[in-house]
Amino acid sequence: MDKADALFNPSLEAALKKLDPEDGEQIVEYFKTHALLTREKALLQASVRDQKKLLVENGKLKKDIEQLRVQLQEKQRRRTAKALFSTPPPNISPAPTTPVNQPPAGATAAVPTSPPPPSSSSSHDQRYRHSRRGRGERKARPTPDSLSLGVEPRVDVSRLDLRVGRIISVRRHPLAETLSVQEVDVGENANRMVVSKLGAETHLEELQGALAVLLCNVKACKVRGVVSMARLLCCSTSDDVSEMLVPPTGSAPGDRVTFNSYPGDPDRELQSKQRVWELLQPDLQVDCRGVANYKGCRFEVKGKGLCRAPSLTNCIIR
Repeated sequence: MDKADALFNPSLEAALKKLDPEDGEQIVEYFKTHALLTREKALLQASVRDQKKLLVENGKLKKDIEQLRVQLQEKQRRRTAKALFSTPPPNISPAPTTPVNQPPAGATAAVPTSPPPPSSSSSHDQRYRHSRRGRGERKARPTPDSLSLGVEPRVDVSRLDLRVGRIISVRRHPLAETLSVQEVDVGENANRMVVSKLGAETHLEELQGALAVLLCNVKACKVRGVVSMARLLCCSTSDDVSEMLVPPTGSAPGDRVTFNSYPGDPDRELQSKQRVWELLQPDLQVDCRGVANYKGCRFEVKGKGLCRAPSLTNCIIR
């Protein structure tokens, strides 16, 4: 209680004992205990804030190290390419010319005899050797593609641009009964059209005005004649039983869904050849408490809370 004594004013203690001689000492002890608990609570909150700050700084350091590694590999590739292409080509000496014999002064000019023409077989062999030498030189010449050092891009959930969106309107797809078309506000100047496959038990009229989580950096594509410009995230146990993933209370259209352990920036647009969504989707799940997560790291809207499934647990996110 020494720390509590330091926090409590002695004059106030004396005044309380004077006002209530019987219970004054107990009241003072209660205030000292309460002051000590308040101080410990403040210290605990400060340590939690410091831990979160260290996690964010750790993520930034990892990102900086990755950028430096990429720059180092790029410099090494350029240095190798410069060393190879700066090698001078071998000098090709010109073919020796046979000098024309000059007749000595006063001698009779002799009729020059032409050398015998080379046989067709020897000329063919020379052309064949020359063509083989040319082909060998072309094969040995390095190309820029062979010099490039492959840098494997990261494949984690930070590459997904997940945002909160509000469903403005919803209707059945005109050409498919199992599909629906939603007009969604994701915090941009214009709304996006999204084509989704919801469960058979979903009532479309209840979705109007609801908040949802959307993947916004997918490539726009036509689905049965309607252009879909985002992906609506749902959790499901089967094709017939599914629910939309719900952002925390207080979220607004355009809010980013982030992950503490994966602080990177999302791609401008996911490339279909890299199959990023297909690689990440098996690790997107809802746990036993109904909280959406990626490899145990929870979907979070900063300062507002976690993304959850309305009623399903232990299921996948698609």
